[in-house]
Amino acid sequence: MPFANFKVPEAALSRAQKEEIVHRTTAMLVEYLSEAARPHTIVLIEEVKDGGYGRADEVFVIPDDYRAKE
Repeated sequence: MPFANFKVPEAALSRAQKEEIVHRTTAMLVEYLSEAARPHTIVLIEEVKDGGYGRADEVFVIPDDYRAKE
């Protein structure tokens, strides 16, 4: 069973963008593994809360200008 897990900042993606990631990831896995993989493919998009991760020794908080607008 193909499984893809994406972790993104909370509110960084709109619902439409998440749907696109699911569709495009599924299509890519089907391309590599055959159409038989489609009904078994799982794509999980996890949103990490602000302050829940860091980069270069700094805790990350997404600026309001970069938050998705539904």
